Amino acid sequence: MHLLSASSVRALLITALLRQVSGLDTFIGLYGETLEIPCNNGAMKAEDILITKWKYDKGEGLSGDLLVKRKDQNVLITATDEYKDRVSMAANSSLLLTEARLTDQRTFTCMVVAGADITEYPVNVVIYKAPAGLEISENVQELEIGKLTKLGKCVAKDANPAANITWLKNNTPLVADGKGISIKASVLVDPDTGLSSTSSILEYSAKKEDTDAEFTCSTQHTVGAELVSSPVTLTITYSTENIVLKVIAQEPLIEGDNVTLKCVADGNPAPTAFNFHLKEELVKVENADTYTITNVSRDTTGEYKCSLVDNPTIEDSEDITVNYLDINLSPSGNIVKSAGESMDLTLQIYSSGVYKVSWTKDNVKLDKEPKFTKLTYAHSGVYECEVTNGALSLKASFELAVQGTPVIKQLSKRRSEDGKHKILICEVEGSPKPAVSWSINGTSHDESPFLNGKIIHKITVMPAANLTVSCTASNEFGTDSKTMNVSSLIEEVRMDKQDQSDENDQTKSPSKEAGRLVKRRTGLLRRRKNWRRKWRRTAKKLRCKETATILWECESENVELLHISLHFCLWGKENMSVHWDEYGLDLVSGRI
Repeated sequence: MHLLSASSVRALLITALLRQVSGLDTFIGLYGETLEIPCNNGAMKAEDILITKWKYDKGEGLSGDLLVKRKDQNVLITATDEYKDRVSMAANSSLLLTEARLTDQRTFTCMVVAGADITEYPVNVVIYKAPAGLEISENVQELEIGKLTKLGKCVAKDANPAANITWLKNNTPLVADGKGISIKASVLVDPDTGLSSTSSILEYSAKKEDTDAEFTCSTQHTVGAELVSSPVTLTITYSTENIVLKVIAQEPLIEGDNVTLKCVADGNPAPTAFNFHLKEELVKVENADTYTITNVSRDTTGEYKCSLVDNPTIEDSEDITVNYLDINLSPSGNIVKSAGESMDLTLQIYSSGVYKVSWTKDNVKLDKEPKFTKLTYAHSGVYECEVTNGALSLKASFELAVQGTPVIKQLSKRRSEDGKHKILICEVEGSPKPAVSWSINGTSHDESPFLNGKIIHKITVMPAANLTVSCTASNEFGTDSKTMNVSSLIEEVRMDKQDQSDENDQTKSPSKEAGRLVKRRTGLLRRRKNWRRKWRRTAKKLRCKETATILWECESENVELLHISLHFCLWGKENMSVHWDEYGLDLVSGRI
């Protein structure tokens, strides 16, 4: 065993002291947990260490022993105070200290002997503890606008170091300004544990916009997550400064509907009684903020108000307009007029606003209101007017029938497409619908629909001679008739061929052509005189004067017609009717 001289020991102590001062570390531990305070941080190898000793600073220059371990020996607990049952040593020479307390915030020193060297490793221990909880208490239920009032108290219990508390409104931090926001904080230390509890009182001057606002408090400790209290929502009370009158009704408001007046005040709590000014009438409503007007009419239109019962100067008004639309059409219903007359049309409109008028005739839109200065058959039809005012719409109608004697507007003829027949056309106007008849019989009778007092009647004939044909139209008011000459198809065909022959003859001179036409006309007159002479002579011989007269009037030179006439004289009308019809002749008059 080697003994050290006094000078050597003094030198070692000085060296150790220097190392202790220069090597001071800080170790942070959590309250209530087991602390593992490191020794030499691995600066020496375990096999080189002869002795490890832990001690702590008692203060006032005194130290207390905790434990010692010699090489190849067990740890020896040397503590006799509060650390006796709380200390032990880990395999790496760290000091294990259970149930950390605030009183453990001191310097712990690890002394290591290795060979001839003695080294000390002092460690400063700091104990932290997050708050046990965060809650708002003593909070008020109501805040009055503009009055600085204690909102509540926020407490962060049992922390080390003491917690800092922040107040928030809708997650936005509040900062004391000495006017509308006042925050007072205090810290209370537990004499037994040394833990600190922080209290923060918020005084707040509320505003209208603070209605439904959420107030919370929070703290962010050195260790642990941020803590946030449960939110507090307060009722903000303030007097009514403004009211709004709302009109609740369907759009558009029309006669027969109901309308509800609702008075909305900005005070909190809201007023429970209102005055409703219904034009000349005042109605007081209690424990409600509405009043309903039923079955409104155009007389309901006007200004309406609501006001506070206890302060009538606070009021609001709204205009109510009841939309209406009335029309009166004269004349109406079924109207019968004569052609050529005039008819006055009057449409009276009573409307609450701007309106539009549209007209139709037989469901076809008209560009403007119809005028009837001189009625024609085309004016007949169903007229309807529609008047609209926004969503309101009314219709009125009348049916006009223009009546009068039929008038044949046009009597015309044309060849059929095959060239073997003639189509006779009679265009008639009149009302009621005229009955149309012809002076001859024909085939393929065709009649157009009776529209606007007009009808077109067609028949197809095959005239064998030049005839005069009449069309007759009649109704209960009278009759109209017109005639036209219809030439024989045979003669037209012969003349067409002659014209074509003449046109094809390009060698004839104008003088020769004129002579030819004069000669042709002279021959035609001569043949006609001969025909008439033959008709008379034959008719007298057969004693058929009627036939002779008919043929004379027809001035026909058709030999086939001569044969038919003679047979008619000999056999009678009944037996010859079929033959007669084939030639398009009328059995009575003998005309086409």
